[in-house]
Amino acid sequence: MRRPVLELLRERFSCRSYLPRPIDDATRSRLRDLLEGLGPGPFGSPIRLALVAATGEDARALKGLGTYGTIRNPQGFIVGVAGPGPMSLEDFGHVMERAVLEATDIGLGTCWLGGFFRRSRFAKMVGLAAGETIPAVVSLGYCADEARSGGLFGRISRRSSRLPAAALFFSGSFERAMPAAEAGRLSPALESVRLAPSASNKQPWRVVRQDGRWHFFLRRTKGYATNPLRKLHGEADLQRIDLGIAMCHFELAARETGTAGAWELADPGIDLPDGLTSYIATWRETARSGQSRV
Repeated sequence: MRRPVLELLRERFSCRSYLPRPIDDATRSRLRDLLEGLGPGPFGSPIRLALVAATGEDARALKGLGTYGTIRNPQGFIVGVAGPGPMSLEDFGHVMERAVLEATDIGLGTCWLGGFFRRSRFAKMVGLAAGETIPAVVSLGYCADEARSGGLFGRISRRSSRLPAAALFFSGSFERAMPAAEAGRLSPALESVRLAPSASNKQPWRVVRQDGRWHFFLRRTKGYATNPLRKLHGEADLQRIDLGIAMCHFELAARETGTAGAWELADPGIDLPDGLTSYIATWRETARSGQSRV
């Protein structure tokens, strides 16, 4: 990416209305190259991303790819495919959000679609194999003016409704909220987590810092995963995907400060605040180097 992560996060919004203009050849080609280079998730789950886009010569490329009327004039989709694995959804969220930020960086509008799209039609388009699933897709295109205007007000509204840092980030245990100054050079990484998109803006992540280790927990929204409408549409566990998105933001922003690290599964055994909270993964600081750009 050419621009800082926090800049891209503040620019990105869920664009649901696009100009009826195909993505130009150069941008489409660049995005395909970027998608091919994203690789597996941090825990090795096989993830592949396919770009399905209309062109001036083939406007039928998107025919039949339904989104139940939630998206207007999409000019393409990033179709995310996850293979089997215990951390496949977290890996999926991490890789797909990287793709979203890359698309934002080259001037495209995007919108995560985790529930309201016809999985069977996307599956046929990308040749879904046995054991693979499509947890989500991302719509693409050049944002219409009304979407940008609504997106601006939406971003302001979402930021004002987001949980404060004191409710999300903790030091040592869940009993002590982390003061902003205590995060030091990784303050931008925590802010990038706070700004991360999530299904229904539930912000299900919690982070506890312990001696250079940043433990990520999922704080489930009561009743969210058991909603019968979501089950009817075959919706994936979106809150696990949300954790992968938050992990992606943290890692990219940390690397921009020159702080290297690695993901690991190392449950610290911290007392949990309630039965809705569970451990997901840990980011361990490994080194401090000069400034770098991802």
